[in-house]
Amino acid sequence: MKSSPAVRALGVAAGAALLQLVMITAFAWPAAHLAPRRVPIVVAGPAAGPVAERLADARPGAFAISTRPDEASARKALTDRDAYGAIIATPSGTQVLTASAASPAVAQQLDALAQRFAPKRDAAAGAVPAVRDVVAADPDDPRGTGFGGMALPLIMSSIAAAALLTFAVRRVSWRSAGVLLFALLGGLGSAALAQSWMSLLPGPYLAIAGVMAVTIAAVTGTVAGLASLGRAGLGVGAFVFLLVGNPLSAATSAPELLPRPWGEIGQYLPPGASATLLRSAAFFDGAGAARPIAVLAGWTVLGAALLALGARRGRAGRAATADRAPEPALT
Repeated sequence: MKSSPAVRALGVAAGAALLQLVMITAFAWPAAHLAPRRVPIVVAGPAAGPVAERLADARPGAFAISTRPDEASARKALTDRDAYGAIIATPSGTQVLTASAASPAVAQQLDALAQRFAPKRDAAAGAVPAVRDVVAADPDDPRGTGFGGMALPLIMSSIAAAALLTFAVRRVSWRSAGVLLFALLGGLGSAALAQSWMSLLPGPYLAIAGVMAVTIAAVTGTVAGLASLGRAGLGVGAFVFLLVGNPLSAATSAPELLPRPWGEIGQYLPPGASATLLRSAAFFDGAGAARPIAVLAGWTVLGAALLALGARRGRAGRAATADRAPEPALT
């Protein structure tokens, strides 16, 4: 029995209101609870021990502190993406090293903490520890707002492309070709836009374009693959990548600033893996790229498998329809 227009209207309105609450929660809740949670930092130098102890006692659980013998090894920890910052503590003074390219938000917190954990002699004299940005963010985007602003459009456009291919292209095999072409063109175009007019990302153009292309392929391919098994797959894909993956991507902060374990979970979804891989390719010569490459490759393979399964089901359906077709009457 068909429902009345009034019942359908009430159902749609209630569903939309619920979706609105979910979206507000998904996007606002992680941002409202940003705080350091075992953020990896390094303390180095002859006076490293006392400074590390004071930092651990003052902010329990905020930092995962490791020690290094000297400044050179501390710098290497930052360029290898093993740490977000370092405090170099020597009898003659304190120096703070940051890597704003890894996370401007963490770098700002380390700047603020620097003088609190200087040696007592420096604090009594009113000396402010020197802060040096070892791996700086792009000078045209020092706070990383432009970098973070790229994440949502990249994911939304990939989901939109999957929806367009689903409704406009009947054969799943041709949808797959559309996914590949869109990933190629989207990666090349987005990288050119980010590096030229917007000037948001340094680094090799082809590497940046490759990261964006594999991100697009992972999202568009998976959503289109889910939709090839049923139109409800579009909603499932949008929920996973947009409502869950994007707020947990930490594109504007760092995974260690999000409530646990959500920051870590976000790194296993394409938005988070893409943000981490873009930082590695643009600022760190590929350091720390292994895991996000594996994550994006895994989602791309999953999308290809879903599309292949959808194509197989489509062929089976067409064959069954042909078998049921009546034979032409003999004249």
